[in-house]
Amino acid sequence: MIIKKLNSAKASPELLLFFAGWGMDECPFLEYLPAGRDCMICYDYRSLSFDASLPASYRRIRVVAWSMGVWAASRVLSGRNLPVSESIAVNGTPWPVDDEKGIATAIFRGTLAGLDETALQKFRRRMCGSKEAWEHFLKHAPQRTLEDLREELDRIGRSSRTPAPAFEWDRIYIGLRDRIFLPASQQRAWEGKNVTKVDCDHYPSTLWPELFNTYG
Repeated sequence: MIIKKLNSAKASPELLLFFAGWGMDECPFLEYLPAGRDCMICYDYRSLSFDASLPASYRRIRVVAWSMGVWAASRVLSGRNLPVSESIAVNGTPWPVDDEKGIATAIFRGTLAGLDETALQKFRRRMCGSKEAWEHFLKHAPQRTLEDLREELDRIGRSSRTPAPAFEWDRIYIGLRDRIFLPASQQRAWEGKNVTKVDCDHYPSTLWPELFNTYG
């Protein structure tokens, strides 16, 4: 796992700790991150090694996790004594490959088996929803190789065979137009939890400013 610090503020007591989704780096999110706030972004889940000493110096940590980042955060934050003030899950579940609570196994395997540049762009188009959102995303696309993404997806599939440990999420956002983690699957995964349904696609570009700039 890569952990990159961004937008560092001098002697800030608060940290935004963001777990991005599969295939990401910091590029698609830089325009949305709050200026004057310490931010760390986690991505590349070929490894789930997490250096907890990096965020440990902060008095308050606001965790936001999106897509496969919900699973990764559940894995690496569970049981750690970090001063998390609020945790928010967006368009993802702790069961990344699951016929009931995540992405259907057959769809996941098909995506991995057929992953090439054309398939990647089709995935990103479904992820973003509209043509305009997709074209905007491509202007800030992650700078990672296709082989990176294939290895990462394979590792997620293998690791997800073991259930993610319990981690308490304070708020959960479900995008009603999500075509990656289907809304019905998310609702089954989060039954009984504090869920907010939002009219957005899997990549919720209109939601990032609120999620990144509001501190609980």
